[in-house]
Amino acid sequence: MGEQFFLSLQQNIKLFFWLPILCAIFRAAFIVGYHPYQKLDDKWAIIRKCFSFGFWWGMDVNAYQLLILFFVATIPGLFIVGYAYTAALIVNTIVSILVYAAFAGKIIFYKHFNDTYNYMVHYGNHADKKNLIDIFFNQDKGAYVLLGILPVGIMSYGGSWVLSKIPNIPYPYFESSIVEGISAFGFLLLYVLIYYWFHFGGTLNHRNKPEWDTVPTIVKEDIFFAKATIDDLEALKLVRKNPLQPEQIKSDEELMQEIDCIMPDSTWRQLNNPLEAFKRTAKGSRISGPHHIFLIVGESIPQWSMDPLYMSLNICPGLRAFASDAHTVCVPNFLPAGNVSRPSISSLMSGVYDSGMELNEKETFWNHTLPTALPAQMKKLGYQTIYWYGGNSSSGNFTKYGKAQGFDRIENAVDFCGSDAPRTWLGVYDHVFLEKTAELILDIHEPTFHFIYTTTNHGPYKLEDKYLDFDATRDLRGVGNDILNRKNLNKELATYKYCDKAIFDFVTRMKKKFPDSLFIVTGDHSSLFGELHNTSFLRRDYTVRERFNTVFYMQHPELLQSSFTAVTGTHLSLIPTLIEAVAPKGFGYYSVLPSLFEQQPDVQVTPYQWITENMVGDIREDYGQLNEYTAETAEYIRPVDSHQKEANAWRSLAVWLMNHYAKLDRGDNNGNTVSHYSGQK
Repeated sequence: MGEQFFLSLQQNIKLFFWLPILCAIFRAAFIVGYHPYQKLDDKWAIIRKCFSFGFWWGMDVNAYQLLILFFVATIPGLFIVGYAYTAALIVNTIVSILVYAAFAGKIIFYKHFNDTYNYMVHYGNHADKKNLIDIFFNQDKGAYVLLGILPVGIMSYGGSWVLSKIPNIPYPYFESSIVEGISAFGFLLLYVLIYYWFHFGGTLNHRNKPEWDTVPTIVKEDIFFAKATIDDLEALKLVRKNPLQPEQIKSDEELMQEIDCIMPDSTWRQLNNPLEAFKRTAKGSRISGPHHIFLIVGESIPQWSMDPLYMSLNICPGLRAFASDAHTVCVPNFLPAGNVSRPSISSLMSGVYDSGMELNEKETFWNHTLPTALPAQMKKLGYQTIYWYGGNSSSGNFTKYGKAQGFDRIENAVDFCGSDAPRTWLGVYDHVFLEKTAELILDIHEPTFHFIYTTTNHGPYKLEDKYLDFDATRDLRGVGNDILNRKNLNKELATYKYCDKAIFDFVTRMKKKFPDSLFIVTGDHSSLFGELHNTSFLRRDYTVRERFNTVFYMQHPELLQSSFTAVTGTHLSLIPTLIEAVAPKGFGYYSVLPSLFEQQPDVQVTPYQWITENMVGDIREDYGQLNEYTAETAEYIRPVDSHQKEANAWRSLAVWLMNHYAKLDRGDNNGNTVSHYSGQK
């Protein structure tokens, strides 16, 4: 039994090495397949550091295989003849398939978000699982991913078998059973020591474990290779270890200390509700009161589609015509409130950054109206408020949330377009939704604020070709054959063009019927559909601006392109801008940001990104990039202030409201507070 134990421990160590080998293979595949450089000849120093550090960093997870093999193969093998060897090979193969699954998931995640696993993984908890399956099989070639299990399994079994054939150290001869027993215990201690040495990344000092902060500078300064360094199971482990944002475990006093930096003055702590500190007074309407106000939030409208580099691509002619109108004003550097849909919509409704806290899912915000809420404040200006959604607003509890924040009506296309209306998993096709919405609006005769949110420009992009007016040769002028011949990826661009037409056909119809209308067009967030990076058209990776910026355009017959001086803004700039455009002088309202008619802060900060007149960055990163870019590789500008303090403050404000809003004093205080405001006229 002693010899069997000794040999089995050696076998485990040999087999365990297959996991870092497999991780290195997948790391190499990721680098070769997704690197944004024209060539890698001058990157070998970075590559060597990437692989060496990644090897030791990955041991944090890979070393667990030593424990798995010990308990699943070695221990039972002491009592079952011939069991340990076969069991170890099978277990190694199964774990290898898990490593492959994590790698495949990372590739899919990278395709959608141009990033490796990060906090957005948690958004899957409340995502439509059927849609995720639909996207996996139809957009992400899920069947091929599953078929990949077979060759990976065969390769892993074979690789493990080869490693198992490495000669063992012979079992030493012992003169007594007592010495043999002590030796067996010593072998076990040595095995445990080896485990910890690998688990801690080649050291027995836990403080010296490899982590993000210790990634070699030469690697960390190259964003792509920094992302390639971390093994996929390790990345998922880090995501899982952070299910809650740090602000959610802070004390009230700690939250208030962080909130201080975004407050107008220090007196806010004397108020029942910190949002009361953002009370503002309208300076007087900029335009004659429109009968209808349309806030159109298009699914995944990216700023890059309006930037000079992409003007040769005929993918949004409606938006470009709208933008060029003499009565359209724009903000060229505009950030969404969230990187995915729900935080953006939640923020636009409530007037505070959702910060990924899913305020729309919190029951307290189904019952109470925030003073900053957009629809509630539009009601105070005398407008009926309607939320028109291309899907079903009960998903994400936006029906309850929207009504609480001031919408008189919640209209869902899945209801008013009929059960036979063509639809994606998310909602009714945009042209059907907007045509029916237009018909219903024609019967509305009272002043109305319309919040319209479309859905179709979203994966898995299965819209029938008959709805797509798109020809790659005609619409993608000047691109190479590598792009012209990509049917599936070009369908993503075609879908965007379809959605653009649906939106601006609606705008044209409303302008014709209601010529005094005010229109605001933005996107819920950016999107990288079409995957134009690392092609003959764009021989580099995406910039921060391309990844995150969305658009902001506002049009009215009395506005001019020079009506704004602001060149930066966020979704929460939209709310005061709308109010200042139509509110009478002296009207009191609440907004955490100034209107775009006014001077803007030097830096606009959301919970995710920051932007200035000439630079934009992600608060998680240590660099910025210029807002203006070309097809050449964009410069990573360091050092910069990533503005984490302000981003943390917005998150702390959301947490403070989430924790305490239901407990606030509901008193009127002679009209000086609005913490009780119910949104009723």
